[in-house]
Amino acid sequence: MAEHFKIVFEGQLRTGVDLETARLNLAQLFKTDVSSVDRLFSGKPITLKRGLTHDDAQRYLKALNDAGVDARVEAEQPVAWTLEDIEEPAPVHAALEQPKSPYAPPRSAVAQPWPTVGELKVFTVQGRIGRLRYLAWTMVLTFIGLLLAALCFGVMSLSLVAGGLLAAVLFVAVVVISIQMGAQRLHDAGWSAWLLLLNLVPFVGSFFPFLMMIIPGNSGPNRYGPPPPPNTRGVKCLAALWVIFLAVVFAGGLMGGLQKVKEEVEITTGEYEQSLPYDDDAEGAAEPIVPVDPPEVDELSGTDDDQ
Repeated sequence: MAEHFKIVFEGQLRTGVDLETARLNLAQLFKTDVSSVDRLFSGKPITLKRGLTHDDAQRYLKALNDAGVDARVEAEQPVAWTLEDIEEPAPVHAALEQPKSPYAPPRSAVAQPWPTVGELKVFTVQGRIGRLRYLAWTMVLTFIGLLLAALCFGVMSLSLVAGGLLAAVLFVAVVVISIQMGAQRLHDAGWSAWLLLLNLVPFVGSFFPFLMMIIPGNSGPNRYGPPPPPNTRGVKCLAALWVIFLAVVFAGGLMGGLQKVKEEVEITTGEYEQSLPYDDDAEGAAEPIVPVDPPEVDELSGTDDDQ
């Protein structure tokens, strides 16, 4: 007879997973409310599933581990059946009904998967997006913002008041959408969207946007929902272009800064040279010395006293 296994859970959490996250994940896993899941964390051994093969038991155990809890697989002891013990099998739908006892654990099948990916929505603070999708969406928003800025300048050339009002409305809209994208990016890492206020803090706001671009997201569901869908080829291309654009801007800013420093050094050096004192009298007295050749002696023109 083939050996069967069962899944036993005693309320243990995996390392780094808080109780609230585990409760939400299990409620989504069992397709039930959170209050029903609270019975699983009583500390007593509870059998979640019986009569499993070894492969099915490992698959269910992985689903629980991904939800953030630790369970174990135990072998079921063989039972000797008699003809008097045989009963007609219960209908399938009976196993899915809510338990009558308020202290019984949920009986939903563990094999029923929760939504593997979340739904993408741009104009909301709910949901999650990954790093590449955040870069891609931000690049699209920046490009649209540049086009809208050009439109505002065109309107301002006709009417300064109308152009100013249009610019104010569009600026608020771009800021709101940026906040919504940033909230979903922070949710992917399991962080609160209130951390976006760090962008207003001096010094911290200069590097926090880059931190949002590099922090990895949670591989499984967290308290903000299931993981985002896989990145498409278009998302990857837009993210790569955005990274290249940021690198070019950084290199240009660095080169401009170096050129500015060089100009400042040249100006400072010139001012220092001009401030050095000069002695006009010494300069006038310092005339070039021209060497004078000694007179030549004519040996034949000498005087002869004897003559």
